[in-house]
Amino acid sequence: MKQSIEVIYSDNDLVVANKPAGITVIPDRIHTELETVQTVLQKQFGKLWVVHRIDRPTSGVICFARNEAAHRNLSLQFQNHEVQKFYFALVKGNMNAKSGTINEPIAENMARPGSMLIHKRGKDALTLYEVTEEFKHASLLKVEIKTGRTHQIRVHLAWLGNPLLVDELYGKTEAFFFSSIKKKYKATDEEERPTIARLTLHAEQITFKHPVTGKEVSFAAPLPKDIETVLKLLRKYDS
Repeated sequence: MKQSIEVIYSDNDLVVANKPAGITVIPDRIHTELETVQTVLQKQFGKLWVVHRIDRPTSGVICFARNEAAHRNLSLQFQNHEVQKFYFALVKGNMNAKSGTINEPIAENMARPGSMLIHKRGKDALTLYEVTEEFKHASLLKVEIKTGRTHQIRVHLAWLGNPLLVDELYGKTEAFFFSSIKKKYKATDEEERPTIARLTLHAEQITFKHPVTGKEVSFAAPLPKDIETVLKLLRKYDS
């Protein structure tokens, strides 16, 4: 199946795209034959350099460099935490505070390979959040990460007690079902299908200095249909 990737912006130095959930940014070690955002876009733009990544189950804005000079410049901006990165996170429950800062170090979980945890031996990690919409059993947050640690938003929000609405690793929830908020729901099929079965996390906006002009540029991707569908159901049946 050929994957389609929406291009938000491109010039001689950059390609900015809206990554769908379920596709990796670059090839992984196991599924080397699968298409990635990089391989799909390279068919259109030629060689692309990876500047940053977002998790396979996460949707949203991703940026690539089109030459080595742009790659060096952008990589330094990310390394020096000069890039603004905003996400939408749909989480379980209600937050104790409508806005807040989470400043807790994140380290690899030695007892559970592939996962992370809050630990003093970890790297500094800083997350800012603000509640944009609240329901009975869930909340929509606008999140800014000042650092880019592995699984940072997922780990920090789970540590607060408000993991993503769907996050099998940190929230023990594989999918969101309509029946969980509609009491008298009757599935037409024998088995109810999930409304969403991927991380309820979306990379909404990225802001940085253009590697050639030095001017601040900002790119955004609207919430995808699957998260919008969940929000519509929450507004109607869980408000």
